[in-house]
Amino acid sequence: MTAARMGVPLIAGLALFVFAAQAQQANLTFFVTSVGTGKGADLGGLAGADQHCQQLATSVGAGAKTWHAYLSTQGNGAVNARDRIGKGPWVNAKGVTIAKDIADLHGANNMTKQTVLTEKGGINNGRGDTPNRHDILTGSQPDGTAFAGGEDRTCKNYTSSTQGAVMLGHADRQGLGDDDASKSWNSSHPSRGPDGGCSQADLRSTGGDGLFYCFAIN
Repeated sequence: MTAARMGVPLIAGLALFVFAAQAQQANLTFFVTSVGTGKGADLGGLAGADQHCQQLATSVGAGAKTWHAYLSTQGNGAVNARDRIGKGPWVNAKGVTIAKDIADLHGANNMTKQTVLTEKGGINNGRGDTPNRHDILTGSQPDGTAFAGGEDRTCKNYTSSTQGAVMLGHADRQGLGDDDASKSWNSSHPSRGPDGGCSQADLRSTGGDGLFYCFAIN
């Protein structure tokens, strides 16, 4: 067999692999952002966060869906993260279901370090990795609802990198202890740091990078 003929099956195989990968990503309905906006917890509000989700989804061929960030807000007109992400089910870039509906997502879901993947299908660094990036912005309580007024848990509703703090979840479900908070994907601890808790440096100092979860709502 000639080299040219031997190359035909290889090319066909690669084409099939690429097609399968594209088809899988087209079915993508959940991911953790591979990168943040670069401004800490200042995401440009919910609209800016949603736009970031949409752009990342579009970059991997899943932009035909409408994407929302899993984020709650506080104050007048407070928004619950659980109310803005659709009904499910939600599937990662490898085709694995992480939750079938809202109740499952906030209960016995399938979210682990191996399933909470980026839009590209990569595993996000967790506890024990360098750098650790498991702190994910949510601004939410464990049931996906907003915090009452009082202490800021959203960095001024994701418009500040200098004031307040933001509630974080652990994408890898691991923390310093074996308690529920340490293992919570959406409500582990508020941010903190030399500048208060909302800057990129603050988020990185405790094991984050300004990342957040994105869900397809349709």
